[in-house]
Amino acid sequence: MSVRQWVRDLGMGVRFAFVGGREGWVRALLTAVGVGLGVALLLLTTAVPSMQSVRHDRESARADVDYSKLDQKANDHSLLIADVDTDWRDKDIRGRAIEQEGPKAPLPPGVDSFPAVGEMVVSPALERLLKSDDAALLRERLPDKIVGTIGESGLIGSHELAFVRGADGLAKAIDGARVARIDRFGDTSPTDPETDPVLLLLVIVVFVVLLLPVGVFIAAAVRFGGERRDRRLAALRLVGSDGHMVRRVAAGEALAGAVLGLVFGTVFFLIGRQIAGSVEVFGISVFPSYLDPSPALALLVGLAVPTAAVLVTLFAMRGVVIEPLGVVRTAKPSRRRLWWRLLMPIGGLAMLWPMIGQGRENGTFNAYLVIGGVLLLLIGITTLLPWVVEAVVSRLGSGGVAWQLAVRRLQLSSGTAARMVNGVAVAVAGAIALQMLFAGVESDYTKDSGKDVARAQMEVSLSRHSELGPAVERFRTTKGVEDVFAYDRGYAGDRRKEPELGFEVSVGECASLREVAVLPSCKDGDAFYVSDAEWDRDTPKLAKQAGRTMYLDPSYEGAPGRQEVAFTIPKGLRPAHTREDLTGGERGGLLLTPKAVDPSAAAALRGQVYLQLDKSVPDVQDLVRNAAAAADPLSYPMNWYATETATRYATIRTGLFVGAVCVLTLIGASLLVSQLEQLRDRKKLLSSLVAFGTRRRTLSLSVLWQTAIPITLGLLLSAVVGLTLGAVLLKMTNTPVAVDWASMLSMTGAGAAVIIVVTLLSLPPLMRLMRPDGLRTE
Repeated sequence: MSVRQWVRDLGMGVRFAFVGGREGWVRALLTAVGVGLGVALLLLTTAVPSMQSVRHDRESARADVDYSKLDQKANDHSLLIADVDTDWRDKDIRGRAIEQEGPKAPLPPGVDSFPAVGEMVVSPALERLLKSDDAALLRERLPDKIVGTIGESGLIGSHELAFVRGADGLAKAIDGARVARIDRFGDTSPTDPETDPVLLLLVIVVFVVLLLPVGVFIAAAVRFGGERRDRRLAALRLVGSDGHMVRRVAAGEALAGAVLGLVFGTVFFLIGRQIAGSVEVFGISVFPSYLDPSPALALLVGLAVPTAAVLVTLFAMRGVVIEPLGVVRTAKPSRRRLWWRLLMPIGGLAMLWPMIGQGRENGTFNAYLVIGGVLLLLIGITTLLPWVVEAVVSRLGSGGVAWQLAVRRLQLSSGTAARMVNGVAVAVAGAIALQMLFAGVESDYTKDSGKDVARAQMEVSLSRHSELGPAVERFRTTKGVEDVFAYDRGYAGDRRKEPELGFEVSVGECASLREVAVLPSCKDGDAFYVSDAEWDRDTPKLAKQAGRTMYLDPSYEGAPGRQEVAFTIPKGLRPAHTREDLTGGERGGLLLTPKAVDPSAAAALRGQVYLQLDKSVPDVQDLVRNAAAAADPLSYPMNWYATETATRYATIRTGLFVGAVCVLTLIGASLLVSQLEQLRDRKKLLSSLVAFGTRRRTLSLSVLWQTAIPITLGLLLSAVVGLTLGAVLLKMTNTPVAVDWASMLSMTGAGAAVIIVVTLLSLPPLMRLMRPDGLRTE
């Protein structure tokens, strides 16, 4: 067979798709829409690397603390900057306070001019939020005057909440952590994060699990209208074409739909690209310009989809006999064989088996084996499901009229029913496996914070030179604050510079000191030393040297702005015993009440406030943040949580959720198109049944049964495969195998819910099709 003959036959199929009248156009359109939805998501996926790169570059470009220049002096290019991040309910707000020192000081990315004191420049999303009626508490802690908008170059997402406000007096608050002097923006020494084999495995599996259902749906979409198409091809046999030629013509029709699908997919992607700039999913947002597909990957999609359409069509028609007088499809087919269908999942297990027990100590996992193994296991569902559906429906017995109509239809076309469920089954199996893997390794990336959330729920760090007493009084009068524990904290060394011995100094009221140590008795003016802190070796020795001069906030090489305040070890120190403090650690050193400290020491101490809240008070955390901003504009309020999750692990998990939402949306849209195509294909049959007196309720129930039976079988199969894959992945990471049954049921329920919703949406078109006038022909 020559290439020329192939091209001629494929071209004839393409012409049939577009010149075959309304029937051909409708089928081509349905195929194009189905393929286009999948192509749009594939193009979106090819844009993910670009999106991550741009977000990373934007984040690096606005980095504003250069630890290599902490001792920098004021100059023509210097800018003082403070981290004043805040929160609004459950949303993070990036905030910076800036003060221009030199005429050539750098502007933050996206900002056109320096805001004055009392002015700020905000992101578009924050401006919208501040104008809303719901943000009254947020407006209280931010400047009233908005003088500009942060441009796209200064933001990492279209919905990012950010502001830059003017400030003064930042020089005295420089600490090298949250307040610094800089002469440029940008990370001058970016470092690549250490590679974690388990996290890399998670990323690989996430991409495979999210993309494979897309491929399955594209393969199903190119087969829309297959039965009618085969009947049309019988006419070609009647005029002399052989069986091979009509198969190539059929492949040409599928090719036309796939190419049109590429066009539709590009349009869908461009529309979705614009919509992406106006939505936020799980706290992630992007600008449309971020979604720039890789040219190489986009070209791969453009070539792979038409090629897959031709191959899938030829493969699907291998069991169809097209004769001049009709299509031999409705005759009793030979039973599907099981042995070769088991080869794919077995091959997948064989590829993953060598990595069992590898864990994170033995290097990274072989990416090719991981991708190949996961693909074969999940694709195995698409080969096993038709056999399972056929084996089960062939044994289903009698029942009501609706049941019998559904069962008979499934017995005649079990392959079509399985194809409809394939994508959902693959997606659910992958989701179950991923959920098991995430749940299994979560303990490695989620740690106990150590904080005693029963004793305190928020912490507020005050800036240097901020007085603790007035701040404490403000917090005590804040609605929803039940108790306040406050300390002025610092470190005292035996020398002004580079001390060798030293201890921590904590100043607070007796009630607060009792939260960090066991005291014999306490009144204002008392002083204690902690004698048994495990890590503290200097305090017991130095505490016996009453009258010795120490230095609060001593200087170390490269650390700017140290106070070096002389401090005399007080007389009459009494021993105290350590206890677990509010942060979950042990506090050593000296514990002093306010009257036991010389007022001159205040400049070298920093206030730390811990708050016990009444969570029943609405927006109590925002009330505390407002009080903190009023007490000290550079204060840093923090919510306390019992656990802390590693940033990269949380990012991957969020990416999975975002991807799952996109895939489920695609699944729903593609299934709806598929369902409508099948109903259109059965229009005359449904109209005939109604004309002969069949109740519409009976036909509707039969359609529901036709959906419910393969769904149930598909979800059961996906649960088995998902549990198997999840167990293997956990074994690969050297993690004990455990099943989170609640999560597994939720994943299965989500898949079932998508199909149920699609089925319900298809009922109105079904009712319109069940009319006797559907028998009319032209």
